[in-house]
Amino acid sequence: MKRQDSEIFHERSSCKKSFVTGENFKSQDCLGVHKIETDERIEYVFRVWAPNALEVFLVGDFNEWEDTLPMLCDKETGIWEITTNLPNEMDLYKFHVTQQNGRKIMKIDPFSKIFEKRPGNASRVYTQEEKKWKDGLYRGRNKRTNHLKRPLNIYEVHTSSFKYHKNGNPYTFKELTEELIPYLLKMNYTHVEFMPLMEHPLDQSWGYQLIGYFALCSYYGTPEEFQEFVEVCHLNNIGVIVDWVPGHFCVNDDALAYYDGTPQFEYVDPQRAENRRWGSINFDLGRPEVQSFLISSILYWVETFHIDGIRVDAVSSMIYRNYDDGPFTLNHEGGYTNLEGYYFLQKLNAVMKNEHPEVMMIAEESSSETKVTGTIEDSLGFDYKWNMGWMNDILRFYEMDPLFRGDNFTLMTFSFMYMMEERFILPLSHDEVVHGKKSLMHKMWGDRYKQFAQLRNLYTYLITHPGKKLLFMGSEWGQFLEWKFNEQLEWVDLEDDMNEKMQHFTSELNRFYRESSCLWELEETRETIEIIDADNRDETVLSFIRQGKKKKDFYIVVLNMTPVERKDFQIGVPYEGIYEEVWNTEMEEFGGTWAKHNEPCETENNEFKQFEHSIETTVPALGAIILKPVDIRINRKK
Repeated sequence: MKRQDSEIFHERSSCKKSFVTGENFKSQDCLGVHKIETDERIEYVFRVWAPNALEVFLVGDFNEWEDTLPMLCDKETGIWEITTNLPNEMDLYKFHVTQQNGRKIMKIDPFSKIFEKRPGNASRVYTQEEKKWKDGLYRGRNKRTNHLKRPLNIYEVHTSSFKYHKNGNPYTFKELTEELIPYLLKMNYTHVEFMPLMEHPLDQSWGYQLIGYFALCSYYGTPEEFQEFVEVCHLNNIGVIVDWVPGHFCVNDDALAYYDGTPQFEYVDPQRAENRRWGSINFDLGRPEVQSFLISSILYWVETFHIDGIRVDAVSSMIYRNYDDGPFTLNHEGGYTNLEGYYFLQKLNAVMKNEHPEVMMIAEESSSETKVTGTIEDSLGFDYKWNMGWMNDILRFYEMDPLFRGDNFTLMTFSFMYMMEERFILPLSHDEVVHGKKSLMHKMWGDRYKQFAQLRNLYTYLITHPGKKLLFMGSEWGQFLEWKFNEQLEWVDLEDDMNEKMQHFTSELNRFYRESSCLWELEETRETIEIIDADNRDETVLSFIRQGKKKKDFYIVVLNMTPVERKDFQIGVPYEGIYEEVWNTEMEEFGGTWAKHNEPCETENNEFKQFEHSIETTVPALGAIILKPVDIRINRKK
């Protein structure tokens, strides 16, 4: 028995020491609350890191919130600890901290797995049972295959505004299992991505100002319900991605901010600690204990909930000292790079690739100065980066009167110049349909019919442009009103025939993408695309080829950006033979006016740019068509 006690003591001591050296990536197994169960009794051990606190008491339902349970501090690590048999499962508790300056304040447990529901934010005594998962087949397939060479089409969701009950309460994950997963299947998405699910006190922050890095927001249900949701997603071949915010945290005084009365989770320099742009506080990403805390958080979500991808929010704010509003200081080398943030992200991605190489690491990063995707040796080490440049250029172009689009055609084509410099996701996200920016539908030029036509055109370009895809909820049917975080989506829109047909269009386009290997299997290489004509400013028509591994596996994509139908339109093609239209955005079933597709086209020996052969067909006004070869003759000498 004594030997076992000694081993336990050594294990706890080692756990604490590795936490303060920045190498404990399971620190939730040491800090927070943990049940100790023997034949004789049940006790709970509580631990909290507060190195400069003068004293810390455990308070909660079990002791009338009085200072009767003093904690002891390990001076070497700054971790306070107490073991007691008073609590019961799900009791509320906090830590009553006497800060460095003598101020007394109730603080949350940073490692809490469950919080009470808003407006309270006390932690709960909670022992998480290990789940017996049934998604082994799905996860095994993910480990054996390369996500870079698979279709990736993401439906982005803000959990609490997807659907509301009549009493104003949002759906929990138990209810979303019944509602959202069938919808994802109907819409043919490969993945769902949630804006942050971790505990946050104000829904107005959309989840991007967190207090609980290990806790599912109590607003959304229990951890077990979210595990069940992910499992059912996997059983239906749907991946789950979650947003995570390691750059900054909520300023609330009773949460992480200046926990022990001194800079603890935040930078010592108050100018670097303050995030003026978002009214939050920046993590000190160079501090070892913060690195242990954050990397433990991401691994906890991946391992506890079988998450398939993590989208790291606001990477630019983590790697540039001059990103925020207001004054800034240069680094010790005289540059703008936040070296602590840069090396932390490399360390984070190195740990993730070692522990879970199959999990997608995605950066929301808006600059072009730093290599974001690739190996740790030559980049930050992410798998994907949101292509904010493409998004900004494209939406500016589609908002424009077609009369001026020809003179601004480079907005449509500039991304071809840099599309291979990073591995990109093309995002039409929540950020573009809020704060007066208008919905995607509302951005489109012209009357309602033309707006739907251009939305179909835009989504076709999204699907056929190299890069993975993301679309925010409600955009799939052309919701006209801006997204509101405190109201459910405008599901009533689907009673309108045009909205219903737009939803059907998006579903079929997603299916078309999944079934078309030439749209994703060579995506990492230049061979995936060949431009036919990106210089047609007069007619404002863009055409290109998307190529698969087999020579005969390719599509010809043609997008008409004006309200003028282009008859007998010449398109260069790589091989002699017959080409058949397989996609037309103006079909009646999608809300257009075309009853049938264009007739198959046979090549003529008319040169077009670099091509010896060409075809002629009709391209609808504000429409897009896709053709594939059905009977072609390939010159083997080429």
